[in-house]
Amino acid sequence: MSQPTRPTASPTLRPAGMPAARTNEFAWNDPSQRVPLITLGVLTLLLVLAYLDTFSLVMEEWSNPLYSHGYIVPIFALGLLWVRFQPFRPVPAVERWAGLGILVLGLSLRLAGIYMTMMPIDRYSFLISIFGLFMMVGGWHTIRWAGPALGFLFFMFPLPSVLEQNVLWRLQTLASVGSTFILQTMGVAAFREGNLIRVPGANLNIADACSGLRMLTIFGALAVAMVFLVERPWWDKFIILLSAVPIALIVNIIRITLTGLLYMAAGPDNEFARKLGHDWAGFFMMPLALGFLWIELQILERLTIPVEVAQYRPVGARSATTPVR
Repeated sequence: MSQPTRPTASPTLRPAGMPAARTNEFAWNDPSQRVPLITLGVLTLLLVLAYLDTFSLVMEEWSNPLYSHGYIVPIFALGLLWVRFQPFRPVPAVERWAGLGILVLGLSLRLAGIYMTMMPIDRYSFLISIFGLFMMVGGWHTIRWAGPALGFLFFMFPLPSVLEQNVLWRLQTLASVGSTFILQTMGVAAFREGNLIRVPGANLNIADACSGLRMLTIFGALAVAMVFLVERPWWDKFIILLSAVPIALIVNIIRITLTGLLYMAAGPDNEFARKLGHDWAGFFMMPLALGFLWIELQILERLTIPVEVAQYRPVGARSATTPVR
């Protein structure tokens, strides 16, 4: 009688793209790892210095509440690089030349952006340049594990003014319409005039700060970060990305609706009501949005049932765990 085969242990969950037992494969005294890593660090530092004037202007934009999350984006990108790190491999010459070409393209776009005084081209050329630099040093293998972290740097740059204004205006309108509808559904005599919502005893002006663009930029960055870190099927990650905009809009509508009810109860001139509706409520928007995202993940986890590959076998074949007599 043959012994039954021991069932395969379930795989260990780890962030997407993170290799197993990477600490055993990497050694600082290994020249094949130390040299490309130091080279990559030095060249990245030189590239940042070349864009120093651009970054000084970008950091001024971080004082804007819409982009106040810009400070944590590079920190998170470094952490993502560390979590997803894979040892360097030999790089074919064609991949190094391709990386050099991408780097030259990025720097050329920077020069064009400076010459035409188009700041968005100058800013986003940094992303192209750093992608080319990583590929030049580590090849396509390095891009596979470093690409998500490099792409995440997109969120540290302000949106182009044309896109920002169009998105801002649409979010203002949607927030106004949605909040008015909710208030009317609750029996409140509310009506809208443009981005002004009139409720009994108070007027709610949906200004730029209440449009939800700030919430969208921050929550969008968090949703992308979660997609990189969670171990879920690609369709679950795609749904998470798509849900960032409606969740941010729903949370903003909840805030405006509660502010309208608060003004009706306490009066628009009440200092406590004003601070609670405009200042303090903003601190609760992100936890509320993350709560909606957690509920979404719980629903997706129950809709998507993982199946072990070992359970599949040809029709009529004997199970691997069944003893053979």
